[in-house]
Amino acid sequence: MLPPASGASASVRHMPAREGSFEVSSRLAAPAAEVWAFVTTAEGVNAELMPIVRMTVPRGLGGDFGIGDVVAPRRLGRSWLLLGGLIPFDWDDIGIERIGPGFAFSERSTMLSQRAWHHDRRVEPLGERACTVTDTIRFVPRLPVLAPLLRPVFQQTFRHRHRRLRRRYGAA
Repeated sequence: MLPPASGASASVRHMPAREGSFEVSSRLAAPAAEVWAFVTTAEGVNAELMPIVRMTVPRGLGGDFGIGDVVAPRRLGRSWLLLGGLIPFDWDDIGIERIGPGFAFSERSTMLSQRAWHHDRRVEPLGERACTVTDTIRFVPRLPVLAPLLRPVFQQTFRHRHRRLRRRYGAA
């Protein structure tokens, strides 16, 4: 079992409890509700990931699906990860364990490459016109020897996601 997420925020921070964990946080110049409404949609997720990766929407959910529509806990189904938006290289069997309190979700999934993938996202208000977005990632590769190699790849992917968020909303 992986340890619970830490409450502290930093630009990028290794979680002390185990290999395969890190946290990325950004302050954005936009209201938390506005950011949450976008980042919990398929369009928002792909706006953060592209042009590196695109995720498909699990079968049966529809293109306008958003995590905010989920009654947790719920398994959403398989989403394909497409390198450059075109080439399938992995899948994510997405499960949403918890929504809230506030603007937060906990994803608990398995992937082709990961025995466990835990993604917790919090969007916390900083007054009326700014917020902090924090992603806490914990993963267990199917081949444990790959954890030290995968961590920098995942960290760079989430740094990219946060750069895209700061570009969209501005840094606070």
